[in-house]
Amino acid sequence: MDDVRTLVELDHGLASVSVARPDGSLQSTVVNAGVVPHPLSGRPVAAFVARGGTRKLEHLRRDPRTTLLWRAGWAWATLEGDAELAGPDDPLAGIDAEALRLLLRRIYEAAGGVHEDWAEYDRVVAAERRVAVLVTPTRIYQNP
Repeated sequence: MDDVRTLVELDHGLASVSVARPDGSLQSTVVNAGVVPHPLSGRPVAAFVARGGTRKLEHLRRDPRTTLLWRAGWAWATLEGDAELAGPDDPLAGIDAEALRLLLRRIYEAAGGVHEDWAEYDRVVAAERRVAVLVTPTRIYQNP
């Protein structure tokens, strides 16, 4: 996970995320993702924040398999694993509203985000029903 953290710092946490569609094909998009401690286990996980109501979330609810790829120049790291969702429409046992608010902030910062008005950030993520996507790694491979 240290190599992933290094790449996050080099390019604002920009990563490609791929998830499976119902027909087995892949959907890929770009997200800002970082590494945070899992809010319950404390183990490092890859994480990003997804806007509520997206196809990506629909696919993850059906099939949690996820691949994230960070790159900076010719260096890259890929992380594969299963996603857990934590959000207003995806309750995660042990995460209440306050813990979710803080988790969304932590993920934003881990992915390279800086915010001058956290109250405004909290308002926007709540209005957009944003979800914390936590990916527990099962495989990591890279080109340093």
